[in-house]
Amino acid sequence: MRFLSLVSQHRVVIILGLTLIVSALVVPGYLSASTLGLGLDRAATIGLIAIGLTVLLISGQIDLSGGAVFALAGIVSVVLQREIGILPATIVGILVGTLAGAINGMLVVGLKVNSLVVTLATMLIFRSLAHWITNSQPVTGTDIMLSLALAKIYLDVFTIRSALFIVLIVLLHFWLTRTIPGRNVFAVGSNPAAAKESGIASDRIVFLGFVFAGTLASLAGVLQSLVTNTGSPVFGSELTVAVIAAVVVGGTRLEGGRGSALGTLGGVLTIGSLTIAMEFQSVPAYVQQVVSGLILILLVVLDRAVTTKGRAPGTRPALVRDNPITQGGNT
Repeated sequence: MRFLSLVSQHRVVIILGLTLIVSALVVPGYLSASTLGLGLDRAATIGLIAIGLTVLLISGQIDLSGGAVFALAGIVSVVLQREIGILPATIVGILVGTLAGAINGMLVVGLKVNSLVVTLATMLIFRSLAHWITNSQPVTGTDIMLSLALAKIYLDVFTIRSALFIVLIVLLHFWLTRTIPGRNVFAVGSNPAAAKESGIASDRIVFLGFVFAGTLASLAGVLQSLVTNTGSPVFGSELTVAVIAAVVVGGTRLEGGRGSALGTLGGVLTIGSLTIAMEFQSVPAYVQQVVSGLILILLVVLDRAVTTKGRAPGTRPALVRDNPITQGGNT
């Protein structure tokens, strides 16, 4: 029991370390600055969405529509470039995600619908909108030079996208640990009824969490479209499992009430490192999805085993007692 508890507590360090060691043994030159920079840039795409999902999972909610918002926002930012210019189109693309997050939040908070059901439905709707706008075909932007500038590596490691991810994850860490609103998120995820009784605006926190998650997903999608100079309705279709796996690897519980920004950073780096290693070995994308899914299952089982054995006899798990996911977001 003590061994499992220690493994669960330090799992992100253990998994990231093992991933780097195995990858370095299998892939020649894996630990070079250029390869690590490529891995960090790839991880940043997952990481930006994971930042928003971290806040939502801590508050006891979940968002499955991030990948669809990722694609839709990127398409809008590319399609509008010829009409209103690159910068205004970029802003509109990001606002698409903000609106999508607000829709999710209103349905969960206003109508008290389960967030899993809501975001599964909106995922299908947003993805369908992406196909409708593009007629299921990729669309190209107007400035390939901008794409090259955004993809440029600085200090042998960082791109603009990866640097932005690092800055945002650090800011999230300070917000969650050093501010009252950040600590309130944990209170809402741990026990929404008690949080509401103590004067915390649980509904507002959940709503703003969805808005935040939608905005970060659209930011990731817009950056991806600018870097590739392309918008596609299939972008982000494989991201949902990878993002959830990254956040769970980092120690955030699906039941809510526990998690950290630095843990998510470690989880994102783990999934990113694993993905790059498998790509260097020409592992098919569907196999990569299987690996991410297995990691997610194993970590949930480990967390549940530690939680169950460490709970006093006769008590019920939080998932049954007061978990907002299973109660349709009632806060």
